[in-house]
Amino acid sequence: MRCGLLALLLTAASGVQAEPGRHAKADVDAVFDQVVARYRLPGLALGIVEDGKVVYSRTAGELVEGEGRKIDSATLFKVASNTKSMTTATLARLVDAGKLRWDDPVVRWLPDFRMFDPWVGQQMQVRDLLIHNSGLRAGAGDLMLWPEPNTFTRADIIHGLAYLKPQRSFRAGYDYDNLLYIVAGEVAAAAGGAPYEQLVRREVFEPLGMQRCQVGQWRRDVVGNVAQPHMRQGERNIPVRSDGDVIAATTMDPAGGVRCSLDDMLTWIGAWLKPTGTDANWLSREQREALWAPQMPMPLSRRMREWDDSHFSAYGYGWRLADVDGTFKVLHTGTLMGMYSMVTLLPDKGVGFVILINGEGEDARTVLGQVLVKLYTRPDPSLTVAHYAGLLEQEDAKRPATEKAPDTSKRNKVTAKDLAPHLGVYRDPWFGEVSLCRDGDSVRLRARKSPMLTGIVQRAGKRWLVNWDDDSVDAEAWLDFPQARQMRMAKVDPQADFSCDYEDLAFTWEHGCE
Repeated sequence: MRCGLLALLLTAASGVQAEPGRHAKADVDAVFDQVVARYRLPGLALGIVEDGKVVYSRTAGELVEGEGRKIDSATLFKVASNTKSMTTATLARLVDAGKLRWDDPVVRWLPDFRMFDPWVGQQMQVRDLLIHNSGLRAGAGDLMLWPEPNTFTRADIIHGLAYLKPQRSFRAGYDYDNLLYIVAGEVAAAAGGAPYEQLVRREVFEPLGMQRCQVGQWRRDVVGNVAQPHMRQGERNIPVRSDGDVIAATTMDPAGGVRCSLDDMLTWIGAWLKPTGTDANWLSREQREALWAPQMPMPLSRRMREWDDSHFSAYGYGWRLADVDGTFKVLHTGTLMGMYSMVTLLPDKGVGFVILINGEGEDARTVLGQVLVKLYTRPDPSLTVAHYAGLLEQEDAKRPATEKAPDTSKRNKVTAKDLAPHLGVYRDPWFGEVSLCRDGDSVRLRARKSPMLTGIVQRAGKRWLVNWDDDSVDAEAWLDFPQARQMRMAKVDPQADFSCDYEDLAFTWEHGCE
């Protein structure tokens, strides 16, 4: 990439002028355009900060594809798991204020907290809630959070953790977790004397001036300018799980419930990269260092070694840490249905950038993030969007058949007679009640607390599977009956999102269908 000094302008909605950057606007624009075109995104927002100044801000697409309302730098996106760093910053502010310690036992603040192993529940500290070292399977219990809407509460989360069986010893390794961030939010509430949603506004949004960020309950017509998630159907982007008039507070808020604009997120990364004035006093140096200190080793993937010459990977408090081409990198991604985000910081270079997408953008996020990082760590004209997109396609082509979804296109209808020995109402100790009962001339599975998990049972080869009614629930589930009065579930596609943690369910038959 060639370098230059061009004055860059933020979008008209922000009214803020950007400073000259280290890379020509035309070069970054070309990368932006290539990603939008290659992945046919409904909307994309990208911003770059260098040396404490916004040097690039650009948006494209629509709040809802086809409706004509354009995305701008004030548009709200779901930042998903980038919320986690805001939750840990809230906790760090409480530590600075002397209201909390990282090594406090969780039970000091939440006496009813339990894990499957009672000893683990007693020994777990606040810091353990944040670094994915619980021993639980990745995404364990996430079916209490997603798909939304559902009726699980934070009390249900705390209760359910006692029934989730670990797959390894406590503190023995890294497995990504969401539920314990819900617990962390409740610890913050207990120590801070206010609900989580109020705390994060008080401790993060207000002091940093993140004026449009939203969490908890709010009205869409009052706030306005809110991007909606999309899913791909053939050649089209279809809005999915669109907001109603009132956006309710959700159980998952501390793990992934914040929405912010590009302008807000650029303010956020500016507070980390080169804090001055109020930002510098917002958090102590000691707590800034704690949040970015390696707390739990993470697997160093082959991609990281080959693409980035990385030598270490670790999780801090709400941040992922690694080295890229000899440069320290601090990063987190966010993924919800139809919404993808990425925050990347290169502190030694004074650089950070934000990516926000309101469509199915996993590969787009990966490719765009990778090309942008290389602009600063290893400038090379061959490291293009096409280059990294091609590497992803090669990875997919080489994936073993055991890691790919089986062909289930040939399906047979299932009747109540076919499943007669197994019909009834079942219960799992953390997920609750599901019914497997006749529905007309079919059999339907219904989850009582998660109404989107409703679907017709079909036969694919020798196995039963559930075809969910809502197409946005894209991870179909196998149904198995290992013993009389028992039912288990598993992902049909082994590469489906780990939050579809069907494998953690163990249902026991309770009574027949009414």
